[in-house]
Formats: sequence, C-alpha cells, structure tokens
Amino acid sequence: MSHPPVPPDLTEMIAAFPLEGRLVAGGPYGSGHINETYAVVMAADAGPRRYIFQKVNHRIFQNVPALMENVRRVTAHVAGKVRAAEGAAAARRALTLVPARDGRTFAQDAGGGFWRVYDLIEGANTVDRVETEAQARVAARAFGDFQAQLADLPGGRLHETIPNFHHTRSRFEALRRAAAEDRAGRGAEVRAEIDFAFAREADADRLLTLLARGEISERVTHNDTKINNVMLDDVTGRAVAVIDLDTVMPGLPLYDFGEMVRTSASSTFEDDPAPANMHLRLPLFRALVEGYLGSAVGGVLNATERAHLGFAGQLMTYENGLRFLTDYLQGDTYYKIKHPRHNLERCRTQFALVRSIEEAQAAMTAIVAACAAR
Repeated sequence: MSHPPVPPDLTEMIAAFPLEGRLVAGGPYGSGHINETYAVVMAADAGPRRYIFQKVNHRIFQNVPALMENVRRVTAHVAGKVRAAEGAAAARRALTLVPARDGRTFAQDAGGGFWRVYDLIEGANTVDRVETEAQARVAARAFGDFQAQLADLPGGRLHETIPNFHHTRSRFEALRRAAAEDRAGRGAEVRAEIDFAFAREADADRLLTLLARGEISERVTHNDTKINNVMLDDVTGRAVAVIDLDTVMPGLPLYDFGEMVRTSASSTFEDDPAPANMHLRLPLFRALVEGYLGSAVGGVLNATERAHLGFAGQLMTYENGLRFLTDYLQGDTYYKIKHPRHNLERCRTQFALVRSIEEAQAAMTAIVAACAAR
C-alpha cells in the first residue's frame, strides 16, 4: 500500500523524538482550529506504532514552555489516577506525552516552531458533533471526572496559557476597542451584532462577581470542552480519555459546563451560514446535566454553581460570539477562516443561540433542579 509523501517539516521533527520503528507514513489529522496536527505511522518490531505530532501555534500560545509544563504535570497526574483506580492496563485512558531526545517536553524546528508528540490512543475515536443524548451524557461525565482528577494536582497553580481566556469582561472590552478602531472597515456592516453584544454587557460580569464574592470557586478546568476533545471507545462508545490540554489552567467549572452546552446542545454547527438553524436542544441539555452532575465532580459543586449551569451555557455562547465578532472587526487575525465572512457567520450563529438559551432559561432551571434532586 502506497502512502503520500511526508511533509518536509514533519520529517525534520520526527528525528527529534525517540520513536520506535521506521517511518511509514505521516499526514494531517483531525479538525482543530489552532494547531497543526499530524498522525505518524512507524513500523516497529511488534507491529505499527502511531503517534500524534502537533506544531503548537505560538502566536496564540505565546509561552509554549509554560504550556508544556502544564501538559506534563496534568498528563502525569491523570495517568497516576487512572493506574491507581484501574491498574496499568487502563493506561490507554490517559494521554501520554513522548519526550524529545533531549528530554524536553517539546522540540523546535529550524524556524523556531514548537512541536510535541503523544502516543496515539488506539481503539478510540472522536466525533465533531453530538448526535445522541448518550454521547452528550458521556462527554459531560468525562469532563466532570477530569475536573475531579485534577482537584488535588500538586505543585501550585498552573500557568495561564492564554491570560483571561474565559474572562468575559476582558472579551467584551476587546470587542469595544475593536469596534472603536474598526481597523478592517467592517463596523457599519455589523452594527446590529455590535448592538446585540452591548445590550448584554451586564452578563459579562455575572460569574466574575460571584467569584469575587467567594460564592463560586476557581479550580483546574479544561476550558475547551467540545466533544471532539473526548476520545470515545470504538466498540462501547464510552469515554477513553480527555485530550487537547493546551487550555487546561485555572478557571471556573461553570466555564467548562457552559462550553459543553454551547457546543453539544446546539442544533447546528457554529459556522452555519443560516442563523435561523441554530437553537438549544433541551433533551441534549438534560443529558449534559445528568452526565455532569453524575460525575465525580457533581458532589463538589455548591448550590450557587448548580443554579448557574443554565446561565453558563448562555455566557459561553455570548463570549464566543464576542470573540468571533472581535476577530472579524480586526481582520481575521486569530481563527482560521475558510472565506472572508466566516467569522461573521460564526458570530451570528452564536448570537442566535444566545437568544434561544435566553428563551429557554425557565425550562433549563427546572431540568437542573430535577437532576440535582436525584
């Protein structure tokens, strides 16, 4: 069987890591927005070995050594938890980092780019969209258990790999500046979206105020809880491991749950060009609540956190709409885009979901209360 040629920069980096076997193939892998990801196949004595290579986007993650220190600590701690609970045979359920030949957690190419390698988790896959309540429940439980695994992470506070990543007030102020500067000359076109965002400014501070008052707590959180960041067993469909750890850092559990609502209980893709297609799917919201409250972290959440699970989905959707709109106003400098209006379509679809969640808040509150009572 023939394979396409391996990209030259990937070939260069393969030599920097002590991989088992002879290079057979390597090419793009996955559907991430930020980093470049490749799957590499090596022919080893015991059979093919597959690895994941990633070139970290250090324009976005500006302190990659600090990011990789987080990843090293988190992967080692989670692996220890899995081994203690389920034995060495369960090691496939933990993301395993492969050190470079010089012992560092990353290697750099001739252009200064940062690369890392993981063992590819075999017998598991990811899906880009939640299609069933069972998938939503599994993903929510996986992220909740992940938060619980990291509750006793030793070594002090993790680095903030993107400062103020889910600090919604900062995201709102970034939009305010982008709208005032209008560097790409697009402000007039998106006046309705800017007005929508400004009308909901008070929402930006709601969770931050609760945190300042001590009514909710900071914990180690994933901060990018899409279902495609959970590996699912090929046979059983159960969660195998949580992946994509670049944004694992101090945060609020409500941010993680809210991002699950935004991405897993929504009716269409975040860049659907028809905003009317976007709405909240309440059965999937219920499944998320059931999975999350039924996970190891469910008993840790206080009453205030549980009461804000529905609002968390609204806030994270609003925040992402702010980010897409800001990037559009700035000339598309952050997200990968497929066409010039891609970020605008993303923004409009997110704001449509905000409206839908606002309309469904009473039903969401009732669902949370019923699940919490069980």
